Parts: sequence; structure tokens; C-alpha cells
Amino acid sequence: MSKRAVLEVIALDVEDAVAAQAGGADRLELVTDMAADGLTPPAATVTGIRAAVDIDLRVMLRLADGFAAGDVDRLVRVAHEMRDAGAGQFVFGFLDTVGGVDLAAVERVVAALDGCPWTFHRAIDRAADRDALRKQLADLPGLDTYLTAGAAAGVDAGLSTLAAEAARGGQPGYEQQILVGGGLRLDHVPRLLADGLTAFHIGGAARPGGWRGPVSAAEVARWRTVLDGDAVRPELSPV
Repeated sequence: MSKRAVLEVIALDVEDAVAAQAGGADRLELVTDMAADGLTPPAATVTGIRAAVDIDLRVMLRLADGFAAGDVDRLVRVAHEMRDAGAGQFVFGFLDTVGGVDLAAVERVVAALDGCPWTFHRAIDRAADRDALRKQLADLPGLDTYLTAGAAAGVDAGLSTLAAEAARGGQPGYEQQILVGGGLRLDHVPRLLADGLTAFHIGGAARPGGWRGPVSAAEVARWRTVLDGDAVRPELSPV
């Protein structure tokens, strides 16, 4: 029997989290400030969401727009604050000025997490060398997922890269799960599933009213239905 595909939904608050779980999400990514593409939420938000839902949640560790780590000492303090607030899984990823992984910053945050599972986010899509980045990070504790569209421009441009990386699953640097997100639409899903991709991340696609509106349980359920094998409907919503 095949495993159920993973559906991760971005949540900004308790209302989003409850709706996402009701619609069939498997996991949440907790952020604030989507104008900056998602920053670390307040600790109180993490505590409230953790109390309201029982699905997995991953908290963004990112202090400013862009992919530079910034103040690493502060990042480490924030990581400890999030753990104290009830977070046990995280999302982060930092690049240096030439597009290489900022390994020193990543390693310091990983050390603060003490083995917690984490996702390296779409910084990989801006990396100068995706393969080199993966191999540099391969043995870091807790890294189990890459959130990626396959290309900086989004899934439309990254389909071939996603398929190629899925085909390398299990090789050094490619043991982690690929979580597809970034311009993801329902019409992408059949091809991605056929190429062996089994985890999907949505944000705006779960919000009929856009980022100013809440997550819709019905929209999440529509994605859940498609991922579980029903035909793709013609109404398409980008992330």
C-alpha cells in the first residue's frame, strides 16, 4: 500500500491552523509577515497553535527578508524561545553573499535545536550550486526535508529539477524528503506524483481571499482530495 502524500499548509494564527487541520493538512509551517516571505512568529502564536491542533508544526527561524542569516546570536536565542513555547520542529536556511550555504550559521542553529527535525527552505532555489549545498548539509542532525520549487522562479520552471532530484533519492545528499512548494498548482500534482514526489506545501492556494484572508478548510480539503488520488479539478490556485 502506498503512503499518503504529505500536505503542509502555512499558518499565520490559530484560525489558520484549525482550518488547515480540519481540511486534512498533515503539518503546518508557522510564520508571520508574508510580505517578507515569512518570518519567525511570536512565541505566543506558537503556544496558541500548539494548544489548538494536534498535527505536526514547523516554526520558521528567519529574522528578515532574504536569505542571509543576519544576527546569528539572536537567531540562536529565538530558537531557544520557540522551543520553550512548545515548538519541536523548524524551518530555516541561510546563504552567503555568493550563493553558497552559510554553513557556520546553519550549524549554530542546528546545535541550538539539539536534534529537532528541520526543513532547509527555499534558499536552496537561490543557491549557486544545489548539489554542493545538499552534500555540505547531508550529515547535519535533524535535517529531514528540503522545501523547494526546483527553481527560483517557481515550480513551472523547476519541474525537471524536482524530477531529477527525486530520482536520486537515497544517494549522499539526497536522503531527505523533497517538499514541493513555490508557485505550486493543482495541475502540477499528477506529474509530480508520477515523478516520485510525495510531499507538498501550500500557502496562498489555501486562501481564496489572498493573504489578507484566512486559510479555507474547504480549499485544503480540495488539495487533500487530489493528493489522495481524485482527478484534478479545473479551478487552479497558485501558492
